[in-house]
Amino acid sequence: MGIQTLEQFISKQQAQFPNAKGEFTHLLQAISLAAKIVHREVNKAGLADILGKQGKQNVQGEEQQKLDVFADHHFIDALEKVGECCYLASEEHEDGLDLTKQSIYPVGKYMVYFDPLDGSSNIDANVSIGTIFSIYKRVTTEGPLTLEDFEQLGRQQVAAGYVIYGSSTMLVYTTGKGTNGFTLDPSIGEFCLSHPNLRIPSSGRTYSVNESNYNQFSTAIKQYLQYCKEQDKETSRPYSSRYIGSLVADFHRNMIQGGIFLYPDTLAYPDGKLRLMYECNPLAFIAEQAGGRATTGLMPILDIRPQELHQRTPLIIGSDKMVKMVEWFIHEYSTAEPSFA
Repeated sequence: MGIQTLEQFISKQQAQFPNAKGEFTHLLQAISLAAKIVHREVNKAGLADILGKQGKQNVQGEEQQKLDVFADHHFIDALEKVGECCYLASEEHEDGLDLTKQSIYPVGKYMVYFDPLDGSSNIDANVSIGTIFSIYKRVTTEGPLTLEDFEQLGRQQVAAGYVIYGSSTMLVYTTGKGTNGFTLDPSIGEFCLSHPNLRIPSSGRTYSVNESNYNQFSTAIKQYLQYCKEQDKETSRPYSSRYIGSLVADFHRNMIQGGIFLYPDTLAYPDGKLRLMYECNPLAFIAEQAGGRATTGLMPILDIRPQELHQRTPLIIGSDKMVKMVEWFIHEYSTAEPSFA
């Protein structure tokens, strides 16, 4: 089978809808372009003045890296210029950019939320990092954006995806009809279909969690982690612990090999730490479309009604059977007092 580029793939998908006007195709092309620019800088970071801290903090109180600012700028620039968006929101900014009020470019109907450079604290250590994006279509058809536009559930996403900048650069996305992965071929400068119809194995042998937070976890999570470490040939336990510290990298490994990622609520972050709109929702959408599962432990991530742009939530995501087992532990210990001893 010959090479199929991302542009060829999305054009073929568009052809299945006679009334399609190409707006969504243009939007994905803009994301692809920004990802290529970030890929270029990531791969020459050691040779250019792009490593290290920017000297400022973002809205989350996190130290910004130079590449954070670079990636944020290029994704906003590409998405605004394409003329298909009405709203852009980034992890790096306190407020979203309402293009219906201030854009000098044509304004479209799509709302894009993104984390321009996930795992940026790993940049200087040359560890895999990524970009996460989530796309909605505005509910209202004209005029200013309203609460109805901003309070859409994760299930209302029209597309979501991530880019991982690692030993190769991959773009993985879904439009609600399965998940597909594309690897960047630097020789031709194109993302090429490499992982059609990606499926997360129903179970795996790895778990990803920041175990330095163990004493802040609930009794249920502590008991699940003990379960992961027990000897049991029938369930291939003990599982291996694999925690990179870049959400995209940990999630992508589990997509390919099977496994589970946990960032539950803790004493320090009783509402969870990861952000719903531009981290958890898009990855949950991808996971479900690939046969996986994503939950807070009490409810599906995609059923959370957003209340604010930088809303946080617990996240348990990955192979279906493994996530269900965590949910079982949470149900079993739901009446127990949280143990933070």
